Amino acid sequence: MSYTALYRKFRPDTYDDVKGQKHITITLKNQILSERIGHAYLFCGTRGTGKTTVAKIFAKAVNCEHPVNGNPCNECDTCRAIAAQTSMNVIEMDAASNNGVENIRQIVEEVQYRPTTGKYKVYIVDEVHMLSTSAFNALLKTLEEPPEYVIFILATTEAHKIPITILSRCQRYDFKHISVDTIKDRLKELADIEKMEVEDKALRYIAKSADGSLRDALSLLDQCQAFSIGEPLTYDKTLDILGAVDTDVFSNMLRAIIREDTLSCMQQLEEMVSYGRDLAQFVVDFTWYLRNLLLLKTSDHAEEIIDMSGERMAALTEEAGLIEVDTIMRYIRILSELSNQIKYSVQKRVLIEIALIKIMQPSMEVDYESLKNRVSNIEKKLENGILVSSANQAGAISQNGVSGAQAAGMSGTSENQPQKKKLTMAVPEEIKKVADNWYSITKGISGHLGVGIRKNRLSIDENSVLCIVYDSSIDWEQDNKPDNIALIKETIANAIGKEVKVELRHVQSQEKYEESYQLLETNAINFEIEDVEEEEEDF
Repeated sequence: MSYTALYRKFRPDTYDDVKGQKHITITLKNQILSERIGHAYLFCGTRGTGKTTVAKIFAKAVNCEHPVNGNPCNECDTCRAIAAQTSMNVIEMDAASNNGVENIRQIVEEVQYRPTTGKYKVYIVDEVHMLSTSAFNALLKTLEEPPEYVIFILATTEAHKIPITILSRCQRYDFKHISVDTIKDRLKELADIEKMEVEDKALRYIAKSADGSLRDALSLLDQCQAFSIGEPLTYDKTLDILGAVDTDVFSNMLRAIIREDTLSCMQQLEEMVSYGRDLAQFVVDFTWYLRNLLLLKTSDHAEEIIDMSGERMAALTEEAGLIEVDTIMRYIRILSELSNQIKYSVQKRVLIEIALIKIMQPSMEVDYESLKNRVSNIEKKLENGILVSSANQAGAISQNGVSGAQAAGMSGTSENQPQKKKLTMAVPEEIKKVADNWYSITKGISGHLGVGIRKNRLSIDENSVLCIVYDSSIDWEQDNKPDNIALIKETIANAIGKEVKVELRHVQSQEKYEESYQLLETNAINFEIEDVEEEEEDF
């Protein structure tokens, strides 16, 4: 006799055996007990949550000769015929392969004939969202007013694709993701029946990998058991079979990222590749690991919702003290983007390596989270006495709202620096000279401020004020800070030896730039400070 897969062998026969969907099974049982049976049902939910199973139980229950508390008896001839798929009363149709209008017209013709045995003819249409528009239209009238002996059960994983005209004629039931604990308990129960020796930790990992689908969990258990016939199924064997990665790998990878140890990250990735681990699954699991870390940082009772051993929780708590919330959110964003890209790529490893480098090098990005990450890294280096380049200091400090002079004061060196001489004010011609060499002068200003002042336009007003005119009011609000203005003025003064009044403005709604501002042309001419100092007398 051929082997029967676990998910087929242990398909529930009664509502009481259906796991994780009590809100649906109780409702359907009560309808049968009170004889308030509807004519059209829509079962929605992800794969493996029990839609087809519940539909078959309902088909048996409404036709059962001796129902027991709303459940089919599974002993009468009708129940046995339906279970053996030989009953003429229950017709199953896969809309994925029978989605034409002709298939629906055949159903419409068949519903005119009463069932030869039993009370109801039940039509179970799986993946109903695959029907064509013409097929839905052909079904519409029959679905609205079928004969009293006909019941339609439509099942779908994508309810948003069902026309509203169909939805309004059906009782809708949404099948939930089944919890990890519920799946694990069911696996344990069936493993005992099958006399499988399985570690609880392995069962929990299988349950978690199934992502809310009990059928997927049973298929995974089947696969793992086939690998270890006659031997206990351990957690380590489960990881090997499923191509999964142990939690310790995520911990080591995260600590290497925090240290900005690119070599260690690449070596760990190489090790996973050599062991044949699924790289796409690694990205998903690493994102989930960071999600747990984020919960631990932001919740007072995270232990209650994080599924992890006490030893692993202690290590996670230690890691939570090494990283900020904004940084974790940035990591999750990059990995989520990677997860979408990696699905369709044949170079998964290269994409992962690029993402890991991007995570460790916030300077590769200019978004707000990355800038905060860069500032945090520089602050840590300053606290540890590590010198950073002046250009990086200027850009980072400007984003943190601290001027270059203030940063020097914080590092304890301001007392040794001489007082700067008072500079004379620049005249309009000198301001135009600054505009001509704008990119060279401001190249030391990095981050959001540096991007903003170089991509927006320059102007000069009647009071000889150099105006940086932003098109975006949001960018303007972020950059228009006193310390940022001071940094820009200081940078210009260092270049030309004279003080320039600077203001950040933005184009108001309904306002045209040309009507309100005089455009100063900018270019990328190299600007040598020594030349300016020599020509200072000619200014």
